Amino acid sequence: MLTNQLNSKLIALLEGIFGKERVKTSKEELISYSYDGFIKECLPEAVVFPLETEEIGQLVKLANEHRFYLTSRGSGTNLCGSSVPKKGGVVVCFTKMEKILEINTADRYAVVQAGKILEDLQKDLEGTGLFYPIDLGSSRIATIGGAVALNSGGMRALKYGVTRDYILGLKVVLPDGQVIKTGVLTKKNVVGYDLNSLFCGSEGTLGIVTEVTVKLMIKPKNTKVLLNHYQDIGNACTAVNEIMASGIIPTALELADNLVINAVEEYVKIGLKKDAAAFLLIELTGDKEQVERDSKVIEAICKKNNPSRFEISKSAEESEKLWLARKSGFGSMARYKPVCIAEDVTVPVSRLAETITLIHELAKKHGVLQGLLAHAGDGNLHPHFLLDSKEEENKADAIMDELMPFITGIGGTISGEHGVGIGKKKFLHYQLEKSQLDLMRRIKKLFDPEGVLNPGSFLD
Repeated sequence: MLTNQLNSKLIALLEGIFGKERVKTSKEELISYSYDGFIKECLPEAVVFPLETEEIGQLVKLANEHRFYLTSRGSGTNLCGSSVPKKGGVVVCFTKMEKILEINTADRYAVVQAGKILEDLQKDLEGTGLFYPIDLGSSRIATIGGAVALNSGGMRALKYGVTRDYILGLKVVLPDGQVIKTGVLTKKNVVGYDLNSLFCGSEGTLGIVTEVTVKLMIKPKNTKVLLNHYQDIGNACTAVNEIMASGIIPTALELADNLVINAVEEYVKIGLKKDAAAFLLIELTGDKEQVERDSKVIEAICKKNNPSRFEISKSAEESEKLWLARKSGFGSMARYKPVCIAEDVTVPVSRLAETITLIHELAKKHGVLQGLLAHAGDGNLHPHFLLDSKEEENKADAIMDELMPFITGIGGTISGEHGVGIGKKKFLHYQLEKSQLDLMRRIKKLFDPEGVLNPGSFLD
């Protein structure tokens, strides 16, 4: 059992590695690192800000020698409590490791430090003709290291996939302080176990990722956005299913319900139809001929399902305006109540309508104000539970306890992209059998026998 007591001697040793200016220990400073995008708070005993991998290697060896815990953190935008220091110890904050180390346009990859902000990476790629396809709702502040820890998906996942699909290689500090590099620079690689995929989504329990080599894509030259309002959410879901059956794969296919529509319109005033039950926002990208051809097919499908309003962008400015309707969803809803819990479940697309209906029914049953956003094209649903206080978390839990057996019973998952952390830990038994969890614990024990990394995680 590790201790979580950092005495003055250990603080001095931390300062010897990072310098006094990159070690924070005052309560006022520590509070800022006691929470993330979830509602749980746990105070660390120190926060350190590495600049290079070698410093983290020294830190991990020190943690093993003196028996204290380490929890990695990027910008703290995750929505499951994964980066909260659940048992105290030291938070390793990557906000100063934000460099791009290499952009290779010939082989279409970039090497970036773990603290690189996703939107800043996109800006650095401007003018190269390349882009990094992962686009999260929090891309303006989320880091690539955090995205790797949680295997984040986002709004373009329908066409482009998730973070794991773009990792060519990683630099990782193992729990004993050893530094390894995984992967190669080629798309094909079947040598040995897939360590990239093992670390990606492990929520910082197996190693500390310090550098990421990401695959880049050719940036599409043309974009078109379609926005459809529906008076019946079932019609919207039917349109989603028919679009996905058409053979066309949109870049994004997003759904928002009536509460979200009203919250967004009250906040940004862009002319949304406030009496609509739902809207669908559809983005198409590619060459001009392909986009025009696909948009005609999708327009016909959408109109067949009786939208009460149909819009299509004619310029980049209009596309950005329509996207504002989706990207403002979380912030707009959060204005309604002091606490907003953003949940995350994924179901087969054919079960979209009945799942949404069930979520609305359960929210009403338990007296919780709820707004729903969805990456509808891949069945990823984000019900947002709006509460008057943190003490009402039990109401949201009661909804999820009734919802989860249905989700897993139809072949869905309790988390499509947010991760488990401490937010979803209580629901693991709905999806994973004891034998599966035992296997994961053995893997954790093999990598981290002393339990140094991210204690109190989903694998306790």
